[in-house]
Amino acid sequence: MKKTELLAPAKDKNTAISAINCGADAVYIGAINFGARKNAANSLEDIKEIVDYAHKFYVKVHVTINTILNDEELEQAKALIKELYDIGVDAIIVQDAGILELALCKELPPIVLHASTQCNNRTLEKAEFFDKIGISRVILARELSLEKIKEICSDINAEVETFVHGALCVSYSGQCYLSQYIGGRSANRGECAQPCRKKYSLIDERGNIIASGKHLLSLRDFNASKHLKNLVDAGVKSFKIEGRLKDENYVKNVAAYYRQELDKISEKSSSGKCFYDFEPDVYKSFNRGFTDYFLEGRKKCFNFDSPKSTGEKLGRIKKVYNDCFEIEFSGETKKINPQDGLCFFSNDELSGCLVNKAAGRKIYPNKMDDIAAGMIVYRNFDVEFEKQLTNTRTKRRIKVDFIYSDGILTAVDEDCNRVHINLPENEMPKNPDKMKENFISQLQKTGESDFYVGKIEINSELPFLPLSEINKIRRDILDELMQERLKNYPHEIQQPLHYTKFPHEEYDYHANVHNKKALEFYEKCGCKITEKSFESCVPAHSGVELMRCKHCLKFAFDMCKSPEKLFLVDEKGKKYPLKFDCKNCEMVVLKP
Repeated sequence: MKKTELLAPAKDKNTAISAINCGADAVYIGAINFGARKNAANSLEDIKEIVDYAHKFYVKVHVTINTILNDEELEQAKALIKELYDIGVDAIIVQDAGILELALCKELPPIVLHASTQCNNRTLEKAEFFDKIGISRVILARELSLEKIKEICSDINAEVETFVHGALCVSYSGQCYLSQYIGGRSANRGECAQPCRKKYSLIDERGNIIASGKHLLSLRDFNASKHLKNLVDAGVKSFKIEGRLKDENYVKNVAAYYRQELDKISEKSSSGKCFYDFEPDVYKSFNRGFTDYFLEGRKKCFNFDSPKSTGEKLGRIKKVYNDCFEIEFSGETKKINPQDGLCFFSNDELSGCLVNKAAGRKIYPNKMDDIAAGMIVYRNFDVEFEKQLTNTRTKRRIKVDFIYSDGILTAVDEDCNRVHINLPENEMPKNPDKMKENFISQLQKTGESDFYVGKIEINSELPFLPLSEINKIRRDILDELMQERLKNYPHEIQQPLHYTKFPHEEYDYHANVHNKKALEFYEKCGCKITEKSFESCVPAHSGVELMRCKHCLKFAFDMCKSPEKLFLVDEKGKKYPLKFDCKNCEMVVLKP
């Protein structure tokens, strides 16, 4: 089977360790600055602890430095990258071309560079550009089809990473300027205010209302689990879960789910076996309903009713009584517990309640407001499942085999690291069989260590050893084996980069050039930058794109052949013209 990487998000140290314990081959996390999730920053000390823990299992740590930077920040980022390299971080995820210019000028240590999805990697030409430069990995846009992903994988030498789960940005990543335009909070600078999750109305040029007060730019959450084999076969190396702002339980559940799914079709790129004490279920964690987006063509990827989590579908309300209601479950009957959170749509708004008591199909909620027969009921908080995740003792352990011969005990792990220890030259036991039994029994007691025992071979007679001495030998040899593992950790370095021709001769504010080094980079790659970043100065010319989307409102409202000009109107009455690029099946939100 092909070797793949499951890449999990982490907002902090505890979440990163949980992701590793639940099966991630790599984690990605923000440093103190310059990450696209400004509210998920971490100290160098915490990142060092994560690195030390991860590397025991040959799990990699990627750090996001994926915002655009001004000149002063770029210098700060350069110092930060050196510190990250020194503490053993495996790769950095970058957007700003100024960082690439620093690497090209040999001002950075040889830390592995990944081209963030914020680089707008949605064409073969863009992927080829980064490949020819020498970038180690290209992280693709979420909007690509299986066919396009396969084309890119087969054409470039760099590793390819794709998202497989989590929240979706409605705009192509790195090309959204709506939050910056509305309130000066730039998505490219880690401060997105998520205006795409707000309510809008859709009107035509005559003022006719097509949709009123709906979440017209809000998408469902991504779930590509049914396409994993096709993605592996296409050549994808890394499978990324979105969610650096998600809580620890979410990451535990989703990472465990994708670990188990990937293990059916590929070989993991890290070490160890996860011993789970819960059954993962992605429907039980935060989700807005799922979509496989554009992997197999255009489908219903939007959720106009609510940007909030609906969770798992339970069934339909059959009857309503004075203080309770009865559910007709769809599929198997679910156990409902007190303090579960339920939700349903009432007058096109998501409403909810807590369960006070459940008796079979009868649910006694804390309030009966808006509940009516025929409504579909969802559970967006499963109290027992959340407790299970919170209290899980799921542990990741590395397989170790023991071989004893002629006074020497050898420990060999699953990655062929091995260490030896000489047993004391004690007198021979009066009962060799009992000694052998005790020796095997004590070696198997790995306790809370990072190892579990595979096989134990005893190839010659053992000396007499008290149980306490056997236990000490076991602890000592496992400590030595872990040190040997860390010594042999397969560190990778970034190969030298090379300037290459950019796919366009000219590029405007969409290049997100925010510093002098980025400008130099594009010039040396044969591309003239006609405008600095949107964040530097809002372009004054007409036709300025605030976002370009694969999601299309004409398609959503069955208006593909309509010549009508359409507008988005926000809750304050501001009207945004829409442009439709039907040849490429894209929608553009324009500056008013």
